[in-house]
Amino acid sequence: MTQASKLAAGTAFPDIRIPKLGGGDLSPAGMEGWRLLVVYRGRHCPLCKGYLKTLDELMDDFAAAGVAVMAVSADPADRAEADRAEHGWRFPIGHDLSEAQMHDLGLYVSDPRSPQETDRPFAEPGVFLINPEGRLQVVDISNAPFARPDLAGLLRGAKLIQERQYPIRGTRS
Repeated sequence: MTQASKLAAGTAFPDIRIPKLGGGDLSPAGMEGWRLLVVYRGRHCPLCKGYLKTLDELMDDFAAAGVAVMAVSADPADRAEADRAEHGWRFPIGHDLSEAQMHDLGLYVSDPRSPQETDRPFAEPGVFLINPEGRLQVVDISNAPFARPDLAGLLRGAKLIQERQYPIRGTRS
């Protein structure tokens, strides 16, 4: 099986639309300003719960820094809604991320280990900080739930990038 190409820092974020809880779509490429897209594995992942709890706790700080936050997974709407209701997450949540969209984002994709885990392929974690020009300022993807960027550090970095007009790094090929 061929792995999708990874998105390069500095490239335009793909124009994808993901169904959003409550109606409408999340379309990070079509939004204005700074935005942070967090891709999580889904309801079956206990590590995702803690990560998204931290994201929710930092949501006001990200907003104060001018960064809109959102999270998406391959979960169907009912599972994503159950998580939101159980955990009280306030950020927009996208659901039904398709396998094609996972590949467009350069994410690693896994099959469930059992029907009790989930009933569909799912994306491993990814974090994308998109700048006002729609380009990837920071991209971090993982092939396992154990490796994710520290969200407080990412918040500090987003502030520094804006304050110092810090360039997109890692673009030399």
